[in-house]
Amino acid sequence: VQLQASGGGLVQAGGSLRLSCAASGSIFNINDMGWYRQAPGKQRELVATITKFGSTNYADSVKGRFTISRDNAENTVYLQMNSLKPEDTAVYYCRALISLRGYWGQGTLVTVSS
Repeated sequence: VQLQASGGGLVQAGGSLRLSCAASGSIFNINDMGWYRQAPGKQRELVATITKFGSTNYADSVKGRFTISRDNAENTVYLQMNSLKPEDTAVYYCRALISLRGYWGQGTLVTVSS
């Protein structure tokens, strides 16, 4: 199983980015999918998760600005990030729970300039 994340980049404060993460390989059952991030010198933290039925959960710091969604037919999870702030700068990682085992993507860098 592989998770391929994309969509990171450099954006000014107040701007938007959309991250994508596609799962491929021997996939029989994807349960939760989610996004985490790790800023320099900090621990990895949860950003948002979504169940296969569409229930979502967000970190307080991104509520109202970020939206997580998924396409079950394409085994893909998305993160729409609006009103970005410099403190959102981090490497963003996708994660998927597949047949009760967790898999991580390679990370994509998001840099928000002030």
